[in-house]
Amino acid sequence: MNKILLHKLKEALLAVLPITIIILILNFAVSPMDSLQLVSFIFGAVLLILGMGLYSLGCDTAIEPIGGHIGAKITESRKVWLILIVCLILGVIVTIAEPDLSVLAAQVDGMIGKWELILAVAFGVGLFMIVSVLRTVLKISLNYVLIFFYGVLFLLAAFSDAGFIPLAFDSGGVTTGPITVPFIMALGVGISAVLGGKNSQDNSFGMIGICSIGPIIAVLILGLVNDASSLEYTLSVPETFSTFGEVMRCYAESLPHYLGEVAIALAPIVGFFLIFQIFVLKLHVRQLLKIIIGILYTYIGLSIFLTGVNVGFMPAGQYIGGALAKVSRWLIIPVGMVVGACIVLAEPAVHVLNKQVEEITGGTITRSTMLKVLAISMACALGLSMLRVATGISIWYMILPGYAVALTLSFFVPKIFTAIAFDSGGVASGAMVSSFVLPMAKGACEILAPGQTMTLAFGSVALVALAPLISIQILGVTYKRKTAIYKRTFLSEEDTFLNFEVD
Repeated sequence: MNKILLHKLKEALLAVLPITIIILILNFAVSPMDSLQLVSFIFGAVLLILGMGLYSLGCDTAIEPIGGHIGAKITESRKVWLILIVCLILGVIVTIAEPDLSVLAAQVDGMIGKWELILAVAFGVGLFMIVSVLRTVLKISLNYVLIFFYGVLFLLAAFSDAGFIPLAFDSGGVTTGPITVPFIMALGVGISAVLGGKNSQDNSFGMIGICSIGPIIAVLILGLVNDASSLEYTLSVPETFSTFGEVMRCYAESLPHYLGEVAIALAPIVGFFLIFQIFVLKLHVRQLLKIIIGILYTYIGLSIFLTGVNVGFMPAGQYIGGALAKVSRWLIIPVGMVVGACIVLAEPAVHVLNKQVEEITGGTITRSTMLKVLAISMACALGLSMLRVATGISIWYMILPGYAVALTLSFFVPKIFTAIAFDSGGVASGAMVSSFVLPMAKGACEILAPGQTMTLAFGSVALVALAPLISIQILGVTYKRKTAIYKRTFLSEEDTFLNFEVD
């Protein structure tokens, strides 16, 4: 276990180091932070590494096995009504446990309270988990499901208050983070293995992509009955420190808060699993003990990760955004692209998805290939996000053609690429995006477009969620072309299966 933990910490170090170096370079090149605020940021980066390593280990030993065991067990009965009820309950409680959603909800004030937003999003996920299972049972093509519900979504958006649209699409992005991704992915694998038939590999993916639609529709419905002028955003005031001891005290006071939040968030999942264990699963004591230890790793790791993100990275993002905007409104665009390419490495859920993609596809789609494509798409997404802040372009001009391209591509690529693409969209927009990129955009908005933060800064997460839908499917087009060339060149007509690495 110690060797595995060291390996996870090494992976976390390599993931967090690039974005940390970029921020340090920007800090000294543009407008240096106070020395103690800089110390706070560096200490936050250390906590990110430690937290991500522990979380990753806990995810492998607890969250994924729990989702897999429950998914496989409930489908053994082949009672569709039971599967749907369990998926609804799991969708709600896992989403409430999602820290990314809490981070976003904490940045919005007004008529919609934090818990009203969280519960609306949670039920949106639960209902669309039912949709995802019914798709697998009825063997409906994923692209038809996506086209129908995105059509409903854009119809609702046309009648919703414009101020709710960026928030709605952001809600869909942050819902799928470090808790929901491994759980829903494992649940989807378990269900599709039993119900998916010959298309079980394709059906293993796509659940996250479908579940990301539910929160958008839920918030848009809130937009039909609420006035966007009641929405306000919270702009955190950076802590001022006079001694190193105050920096440490700030972290020491914040850690119990996040320990409590993560405990409350994980409690329903743990409780549901224990009930399932007692009455249905009946796992061996050794398996159960391993899962319990994994839950502890997840709990401690996620608490440390969120403390580092919120105390160290969020104020730094807001400061950097404001400092860049003061220098030049156009400077934030290339800087945003560099930050986007690096920040995807620090998203815990991205590494979970990439690992499962490589395993499910038997190495056909490697982790490194996925990471490269996601890094490029994140760079483009953050560039567009900062372009909106700099110019005031409506989000409609980006999301409408973007989704049109993504849905059109779904008819020209292998089905598994469409499923992975829509899953990747939700995964890429995780804790680091909502806790660093969104504050960075808000900081820039305060300088360049005061009073328009709700419509210009919010929506950054939405564009991050959109970009992989296009880029991963373009990868699918490349794969399809290479496969066709290889078959024509080397394979006889009798060969029907090809498995090679695309890079």
